[in-house]
Amino acid sequence: MSAKLMRHQIFEQLRGDIMSCGLQPGEEVRESALAQKYGVSKSPIRDALQKLEWEGLVEIAPRQGHRVVPISINDARDILEMREILEAAAVRKIAAEGSDADLASLDEFRTTDVSDLKTYVRYNRDFHTRLGAMSGNVRQSTSMRTLMDNYERLCIVSLSSRQREAEAMAAALAEHNQIIDALQARDGRAAARLSVQHIRKSHVQVMRGLKKQQIVR
Repeated sequence: MSAKLMRHQIFEQLRGDIMSCGLQPGEEVRESALAQKYGVSKSPIRDALQKLEWEGLVEIAPRQGHRVVPISINDARDILEMREILEAAAVRKIAAEGSDADLASLDEFRTTDVSDLKTYVRYNRDFHTRLGAMSGNVRQSTSMRTLMDNYERLCIVSLSSRQREAEAMAAALAEHNQIIDALQARDGRAAARLSVQHIRKSHVQVMRGLKKQQIVR
């Protein structure tokens, strides 16, 4: 394996651990411990941490090295508000311009395992990212993918505080099906309304869950 490919893989693994909360918000991360964990030298770890610092996912902790950036209530609010704006625009465009094949492909998102939090969170990210990609607007798609990457952490942290998380995920799945129904009927107005309602409901649930967590600032 080339050094370039190896560095990229380490970056993606470390980034994935942060997004999935394998590394918790606020957790201290040291180069030596990460190098041992991934079986590499400190050099690719140092490179990955620098890139993650640029992305705002890790920060320098005085006298401690680095730590995963804690989740911020204000940042969570910004993410949810941006999702509402971008996704409503995306589904309107999809309903008007999406191909029949693209609309039919959304059927793969009609079911998922709602008994496992991380499985559901991956499914949720993939569904909303697909909507961004189907919009045909590259910048919009990129922005939605970045938002969903960050929203993944919010979901894991907030839903894990709920006693009835499976019920919440099942309700969200039903809402996804309603959005798919509207899109396949090419009813852009209904799809946008359902999307906004879905995200606003998520906003309330996520913010309520985050406020119960000590790792959120």
